[in-house]
Amino acid sequence: MYYQFLLLAALPLSQAADTVLGVYMFHRHGDRTSKSTPPTNLTSLGYQEVFESGTYYRNQYVASGATTQIAEMSSDIVNLNQISASAPLDTVLMPSAMGFLQGLYPPVGSTNFVETLHNGTNISSPLDGYQLIPIQQTTSGTGTENTAWLQGSSNCANSIVSSNSYFTSADYTALFNSTQTFYSGLSPMINGTFNSSQTNFKNAYTIYDLLNVASIDNVTFPSQDLLTPDTFFQLRTLADNHEFNVAYNDSDPIRAIAGATLGAQIVQGLNTTITSKGKTKFTIQFGAYGSFQSFFGLANLTAVNSTFFGIPDYASNMIFELYTNGSASPFPTSTDDLRVRFLFHNGTTNSSSPPQVYPLFGSNQQNLSWADFTTGMNKFAVGDQASWCSACGNTTGVCAPASSGSGSGSSGGGSSGSSSGSSDGGNGLSPAVNGVIGAIVTLGVILGLEALVLLVGGYRLVNKKRLAGQGVVNGNRATAKA
Repeated sequence: MYYQFLLLAALPLSQAADTVLGVYMFHRHGDRTSKSTPPTNLTSLGYQEVFESGTYYRNQYVASGATTQIAEMSSDIVNLNQISASAPLDTVLMPSAMGFLQGLYPPVGSTNFVETLHNGTNISSPLDGYQLIPIQQTTSGTGTENTAWLQGSSNCANSIVSSNSYFTSADYTALFNSTQTFYSGLSPMINGTFNSSQTNFKNAYTIYDLLNVASIDNVTFPSQDLLTPDTFFQLRTLADNHEFNVAYNDSDPIRAIAGATLGAQIVQGLNTTITSKGKTKFTIQFGAYGSFQSFFGLANLTAVNSTFFGIPDYASNMIFELYTNGSASPFPTSTDDLRVRFLFHNGTTNSSSPPQVYPLFGSNQQNLSWADFTTGMNKFAVGDQASWCSACGNTTGVCAPASSGSGSGSSGGGSSGSSSGSSDGGNGLSPAVNGVIGAIVTLGVILGLEALVLLVGGYRLVNKKRLAGQGVVNGNRATAKA
């Protein structure tokens, strides 16, 4: 690609004396069709990219003799207790997760999965021992690949307001005006999708996305000779600027809610490795580029390298390694013996282009103690529903109980894991139990009022059978009075 990076001097993926205990990985999808022509779909190239990434990390963390094999990780036949995979349910991210896992744990041959039935019949696994790894559906990020608006699926009211405020800023207005001639010159390539009123900086990302996809996947496209390397670089740089400013703002951190929730999930995921004493070893989550950019801003990675201002390429990934300088057996009993290392790779990872180590939080420390790591993350992490609702200013739907004062959870991920915010009504009871109690109280009030009416009005209850033969008075059933 044409986007230029200033690379730090990279350390090896991990040090030889280190013992990796677990990893948390956040991964972008592979190549896909354009957002301008929904529904978007993962392409064959995209499938190959995520499969190649999965294969690389198999050789890095999983396979027997892997470069830095995770301690006691099952090397060939997957142990489902050791791995956790998640992705939004769509036609790009979920298939990408599937493709990655196929590379991480490829088929092992049908003879490795043979089941003998009661009647003596031997059943071999189909697809040459294809390994089935469940993928949890995440609610956040669903539909992101079918919308051009970065906050389109966040549902966070304050974050949406914050992102929209960028479009009234002086920086935005200046770029909008100064780039109009540039965008107008792209019209012959995009006028089948964007009319003249849409061909401007406001649509910087969707215009870039359309032409980026065309330059990768289309054999030909209209006026393609206009897309010179310099033009594409300018197109990409403007899209980077546009999307980063929509995803993050230093003076208004709620704009980066996607990165804040991701930060909490990372801490919670690694903490699960600790609390399970290493039983959970590999957590992989697929998500959209906006979450990357939000996290990059919050973790102050932009102060370390200009890479982190840009939109991550397809199949980009960031990894958090939890490791110890000692032995993994027994599992370290004190978090003082645990350290965390952050790695990132822009685009498809392979043996000739491995991920690099970068320092988090704008520091020069590339290897953080567990305490320093969680302290840094918890400065911005939003780790439970009540905190999310409070930060976002949402008061309806799932936030209705939280907005009424229920649930107290910490906003951070927590070094000892984050418990879900309480959703009771302040009395220690669940919403369901409170609802039943409320219904009973309401029914009691209604019955009491009915009894009062009968008593004061001089009415009494009469069996319907006694009225059967009394006929109708003035068109109404006769009422028995005391």
